[in-house]
Amino acid sequence: MAAQNFDVIVIGSGPGGYVAAIRAAQLGQNVAIVERENLGGICLNWGCIPTKALLRSAEVFHLMHRAKEFGLSVTGANFDLNAVVARSRGVAKQLSGGIGHLMKKNKITVFMGVAILPKVGTVSVKTDKGTDELTAKSIILATGARARELPGLEADGDLVWTYRHALQPKRMPKKLLVIGSGAIGIEFASFFNTLGADTTVVEVMDRVLPVEDAEVSAFAKKAFVKQGMKILEKTTVKKLDRSPGKVVAHLEDANGTTTQEFDTVISAVGIIGNTENLGLEALGVKIDRTHVVTDEFCRTGVEGLYAIGDIAGAPWLAHKASHEGVMVAELIAGGHPHPIKPNSIAGCTYCNPQVASVGLTEAKAKEAGFEIKVGRFPFIGNGKAIALGEAEGFIKTIFDAKTGEMLGAHMIGAEVTELIQGYVVARGLETTEEDLMNTVFPHPTLSEMMHESVLDAYGRALHF
Repeated sequence: MAAQNFDVIVIGSGPGGYVAAIRAAQLGQNVAIVERENLGGICLNWGCIPTKALLRSAEVFHLMHRAKEFGLSVTGANFDLNAVVARSRGVAKQLSGGIGHLMKKNKITVFMGVAILPKVGTVSVKTDKGTDELTAKSIILATGARARELPGLEADGDLVWTYRHALQPKRMPKKLLVIGSGAIGIEFASFFNTLGADTTVVEVMDRVLPVEDAEVSAFAKKAFVKQGMKILEKTTVKKLDRSPGKVVAHLEDANGTTTQEFDTVISAVGIIGNTENLGLEALGVKIDRTHVVTDEFCRTGVEGLYAIGDIAGAPWLAHKASHEGVMVAELIAGGHPHPIKPNSIAGCTYCNPQVASVGLTEAKAKEAGFEIKVGRFPFIGNGKAIALGEAEGFIKTIFDAKTGEMLGAHMIGAEVTELIQGYVVARGLETTEEDLMNTVFPHPTLSEMMHESVLDAYGRALHF
């Protein structure tokens, strides 16, 4: 069969790949996209979206138990785990189907199969019906990543789970161990803990959510412990002894090794890029610790070959992948897009309380040599937060004392994942403290705390 020729071929249909395909098609390119499993990739099917559906169910369940605070009465509040999971899977299926519609709308040719690059400019796709040979001047790798598994802690789908097993749990854990307190680990810990699991979180670093500002991590730990979680920091899981119905974890800290018994373990110790079996090394693509090495425009150094999203390294965020996809599509079409600034990409964690941040932490700003001004404003000082019954949390802002540039912003509390974008826009526009101080924030809203935190950095907070 003769090769089918396209202008652009995208391998992987996650939030990086499908967005790159759409933008390339908008710019007049003839585009093909290859997907080996489900349109939408991990994010829509096994990551960002279905986890948020689970967490929403847990949030509603939590609010049902707080009904009396709001003058309401709820008796016999309970949950059906199978129904909770079914709703989550339904949301994922709906969005995956939506991606299929977008492909048709933008006249993008979809190949469902496994791709390999036998030579520069060529993609071979193995499908259920045989093999399709595709050629293109430009190829975008968007194959994403998968869960990292450590020796001795490998998932078996029964006693030890990855995030994929946790999204379709065989049972409700009674005594749960979560290894790793990054976004994935702490979100599942929050979900199962809210539904009643006796939850222990083990973190090898000196604090939970270790990439966040230290004050946020400390506040989060207090909140998690108050909710009944056990948090073990500076602790390593050395091995897991498995037997029918139970796992004995060997936990090592500065005081030595102890053992604890659990019925379920979730391993959330990071991710590794999907770089294998694509033929990349033979093409001359440089791979460093399972991730493709690229320049600021996602170019691999091999003519016409780009890599975006998780396969191209940190930050491992869907919105970063999507923006890279747009940037590369515009570059291919002859445009002059701006490269991404990693420090202006927000990170969000959807535990209870939510966490969101952008830019430098206070410690990183000091390490970088900045003279800084720091502002803080607590949720308890905000009328909308009190009215919502969500008065725990704070917003912290960090400024360059010499120029007024916002260096970073860090939040913990209700709906902060929806607030952080305001500061992302501010950083993108190179807004100064004066611009933010002179902005009128609507009342009553949680966003007023963003204003107050800026004011506080300069000794001008009004409501606390």
